[in-house]
Amino acid sequence: MPDSFPNNASDNNDVKMVSIMLDGDTVSVPAGSTIWEAAQGQGNIIPHLCHKPEPGYRSDGNCRACMVEVEGERALVASCIRSVQDGMVVNTASERAEKSRALVVELLAADQPAESHDASSHFLTMMAANHVTESRFPAKSPDLIPLLDDSHVAMRVNLDACIHCNLCVRACREVQVNDVIGMSGRGNHAKIVFDMDDDMGQSTCVACGECVQACPTGALMPASVLDSAQLGDSKDIDKEVQSICPYCGVGCQLNFKIKDDKIKFVEGATGPANENRLCVKGRFGFDYIHHPHRLTKPLIRRDDAPAKGLNVDPAYPLSHFREASWEEALTVAAKGMTDARSVDGTRVAGFGSAKCSNEEAYLFQRFIREGFGHNNVDHCTRLCHASSVAALLENVGSGAVTATFNEIENADVAILIGCNPIENHPVAATYFKQFAKRGGKLIVMDPRGQGMKRHATHMLQFRPGSDVAMLNAIMHVIVEENLYDAQYIDGFTENWEDMKTHLKAFSPEDMSEFCGIEANTLRQVARDFATAKAGMIFWGMGISQHIHGTDNSRCLISLALMCGQVGRPGSGLHPLRGQNNVQGASDAGLIPMFLPDYQSVTDDGVRSAFNDIWKSDNIASEKGLTVTEIMDAVHDDKITAMYILGENPAMSDPDVDHARDALAKLDHLVVQDIFLTETANYADVILPASAWAEKTGTVTNTNRQVQMGRKAVDAPGEAKEDWWITVELAKRVGLDWTFQHPREVFAEMKKSMASLNNITWERLENENAVTYPSLSPEDPGQAIVFGDSFPREGGRARFTPASIIPPAETPDAEYPMIMTTGRQLEHWHTGSMTRRATVLDVIEPEANASLHPKTLRRLGVQAGEMVTISMRRGSIDIMARADRAVSEDMVFVPFAYVEAAANILTNSELDPYGKIPEFKFSACQVVKAMETAAE
Repeated sequence: MPDSFPNNASDNNDVKMVSIMLDGDTVSVPAGSTIWEAAQGQGNIIPHLCHKPEPGYRSDGNCRACMVEVEGERALVASCIRSVQDGMVVNTASERAEKSRALVVELLAADQPAESHDASSHFLTMMAANHVTESRFPAKSPDLIPLLDDSHVAMRVNLDACIHCNLCVRACREVQVNDVIGMSGRGNHAKIVFDMDDDMGQSTCVACGECVQACPTGALMPASVLDSAQLGDSKDIDKEVQSICPYCGVGCQLNFKIKDDKIKFVEGATGPANENRLCVKGRFGFDYIHHPHRLTKPLIRRDDAPAKGLNVDPAYPLSHFREASWEEALTVAAKGMTDARSVDGTRVAGFGSAKCSNEEAYLFQRFIREGFGHNNVDHCTRLCHASSVAALLENVGSGAVTATFNEIENADVAILIGCNPIENHPVAATYFKQFAKRGGKLIVMDPRGQGMKRHATHMLQFRPGSDVAMLNAIMHVIVEENLYDAQYIDGFTENWEDMKTHLKAFSPEDMSEFCGIEANTLRQVARDFATAKAGMIFWGMGISQHIHGTDNSRCLISLALMCGQVGRPGSGLHPLRGQNNVQGASDAGLIPMFLPDYQSVTDDGVRSAFNDIWKSDNIASEKGLTVTEIMDAVHDDKITAMYILGENPAMSDPDVDHARDALAKLDHLVVQDIFLTETANYADVILPASAWAEKTGTVTNTNRQVQMGRKAVDAPGEAKEDWWITVELAKRVGLDWTFQHPREVFAEMKKSMASLNNITWERLENENAVTYPSLSPEDPGQAIVFGDSFPREGGRARFTPASIIPPAETPDAEYPMIMTTGRQLEHWHTGSMTRRATVLDVIEPEANASLHPKTLRRLGVQAGEMVTISMRRGSIDIMARADRAVSEDMVFVPFAYVEAAANILTNSELDPYGKIPEFKFSACQVVKAMETAAE
């Protein structure tokens, strides 16, 4: 697939240059640059306070600490906002400019606390740069100084150090677009406020921490940096390591600040996906790696352990397991697998992880395929975007996104459907919010209301499960009103006539009652998207996690194709990936029907090529079993041993009791993880692994950006990096593996993965990120693909009509409501990491279900009370939360809480193409929980 990416390299436009005299030297700088930027380009950092030379920050010019002298002008000018002009003569170091800057800093210093909250603040650095050691001016009256605000678990607000630079306001309102921080009052009474002058902890702050990273004085600081006297030093660290966030698929680059081999705090780095931005998880969800539950020694199940079940306290694993040496644990782990192989290799199956590196994913799939002669290896993509990938491969020829989400800056219309980026992809959401703020038309489609609704031109809160009807109705309008791009369709697609014929039956008037959206709204949305100069479509698991998930994705692909919205700047198809390396793990072959780079296991030539590289002869030609099919095979006694790396099917599988019973039934289960997860409860051998901050390797984000992750701290105790463990197991099952470092694995991957052309380990070490496809050793990679053809036979994309298919189960008299599941902002995946991160667990500590206030009144339930959610597969008791975003016939349940596991209830029925379960639609009953009488 990736070797067929067409060349979309655009011609380099000549940048107009202007010539100025800067401090006596003639320099050439791009037109439109500011004087500050011109000076910075010459290595001259003009003192500054309200200016932040980072992406997304508008120069404000309000502090006057960067004044310079321009020949021929009476007044000094603020260098951060004054643009250069050809022939301009600038003096940044004149006596007049230096005295002016020093005076500004001295005036501001008068109101600073006697001892700085941050001993290494930018303000102190600027005082030194201006040779200011103290202030001659009177300080502000003490009764005008706001008191300490320590109401937020993650951050401290000490406004006695605030200089009103407004960087935090711009950070909140313009960069992250959260609109929480503002300025109130006038004169001496002016101050920074949160919402309506609320305490930070009681405001609508989402703890992205952008304001903390922007603050130049220490007025806003991470709580982990300050002591009880509110004093600290942001530079009091032993080292700083640039790496990648371990959570969602956005792939934010960050800097771990290390002190005494522990992460002290985290800041965003200038990566292509995040441009310094982070969310609450990336910035404050780091200390899970230091949690006392960490596995530090190999464990083997005790002979006298109770029967397998969800019965092990992760704080006291020795109740069921005994400690072992690595040699013993690896030997026992390998022997259990080889014993099963001696009966039949297909009796061993593997679940790999999208939380591990590309190299570890590659090794894991090779281990199963080469070691046991079959393709029964899968990972969590089966539970998130398998149907999206199936539709993309079928109709576009590639499972990857056609454009990075950053391309929205070049769009004028964007559709967000079945995704909640403010909670699930918060940093990507900042770009979407900025897009709407500058006038872009944002069309949000979701059965559940969400924060992005506030920024939307259209909010289509359609009935759950009616995606195909709604999307077909929109496409019907485009055909009916001749809004489609006939030239693009003729030149780049096939099967258009069948698509047109199919759509005749889906008029908005007919579909309106079915999907719950007025016909006129459907028509207006169709017109807005079809007439856009550039339009993008983003979707999430609300599209993919249905038995008709592949059909949902087919509709989105067809909608983009008929409007010619693929292959140009600001256009494209983008399923937002959920985990940090779900794209990379899929690329690396951690799926049962494809070898690396989506090369089919049924292709003789492909298998021959991989056999040559692996010096093997036993890659099977049959497609393997998927996650849920493997569990069924365990129940059918066809699989008796499993190797699970970093996955938690005891929480993540649908109808999870079925999965737990399968895990308990196995003769041999090897679990490799950083905590004793719910799945590890059922293990025979537990191998202690390294967390992301404790290893080196590459990951690939939702943008196709291959990025370098670096080891920041040592793993605790005897825990090892996952690649090392897999290599050692491979040796013990008879494979001749000699890998000594992940770079060697990466080198082998390049032999078979054309997507890595022009991307080397050394290049990633130097550049941190390269987008594939990269067309040369210097090309940073192509943000947009398929500008001149598609990687399908004939080079054309395909229209595939989709008909309405009802959900696998529909509400009835006994189960009249609809349950849907998903993530929350603070928690991720099955909660094994985020619920052990102090800040995240404090903010969102308890399992909760969201229901409309009218629904709660009908049930006689107050918010905060317990409800019982029941369906055909079981029931859970969970706290009720009032949420007007949820329809009156729906309940939303997050899936991160073991005490109220949503997947006890979810339906295991599969999409026939993507083999993904229907997580997003289950018929249920909700009642007030029965109070248990005290004994």
